[in-house]
Amino acid sequence: MDKTAVHTFVVCAYQESPFLEDCVKSLLAQTVKSKIMISTSTPNESIRAVASRYALPLFINKGEAGITGDWNFGFSLVDTPYLTIAHQDDLYEPTYTESILAKAERTKRPILLFTDYFEIRNGERVYNNTLLRIKKMMNFGFRLFRNWRWARLRVLSVGNSICCPSVTFCMEACKNFRFDGQFRFACDWDAWDRLARQKGAFVYVREPLMGHRIHEGSETTKLTADTRRAEEEYLMFHRYWPAFVARRLSKYYAKGADSNQL
Repeated sequence: MDKTAVHTFVVCAYQESPFLEDCVKSLLAQTVKSKIMISTSTPNESIRAVASRYALPLFINKGEAGITGDWNFGFSLVDTPYLTIAHQDDLYEPTYTESILAKAERTKRPILLFTDYFEIRNGERVYNNTLLRIKKMMNFGFRLFRNWRWARLRVLSVGNSICCPSVTFCMEACKNFRFDGQFRFACDWDAWDRLARQKGAFVYVREPLMGHRIHEGSETTKLTADTRRAEEEYLMFHRYWPAFVARRLSKYYAKGADSNQL
């Protein structure tokens, strides 16, 4: 089967990122080729130049703006069985697509597949810190119980361990899915929660096959500093726990999120 017809990367570009071109290069360097396109709700010459330089289609989101609007627009562009929404600041190891599709082919009814990841801080790769170790332990639960809905929700009840840009969606399982615009910070956590309630598999690839960049201009850093973050995290915890437990968990969780700032 022609792999280019199986998987799509949609790069969600926003304003002017000095890392967009590096992200695109990492996608073009994949050992298994995919469709690659760029989408944006903030068109500018910097984004157009990258798209032109690498002959990539550029799509302009003229509808709902914001992170969930951009991601939903990305979903609407795809006609392949699998989709990865790539973040403009991040990098993908050359075997990311190959590993994801190999796992997908061996899995009955995948919902989503995701990999371990490393952080990129001040240009250096970080594979081991407290936050990454905690997430590895949590994700081990997905590896053990990928088809068990109750167990998946128990993992999600103590936090969001899935790195959003490492996720590949199975479009058959997600054809009626949309990110919820009421969330700005926890939109991915909310997404995993709703998808985890479906019948099918959450597939965890243990190798760190993508790099999540932490820098002052990143969306993760901006949102971590936003007071709305705590409100959304409380709402997520409250799905699983009584209010007094959810408040306590959200306070502890906020301390862990501080590591997303330089």
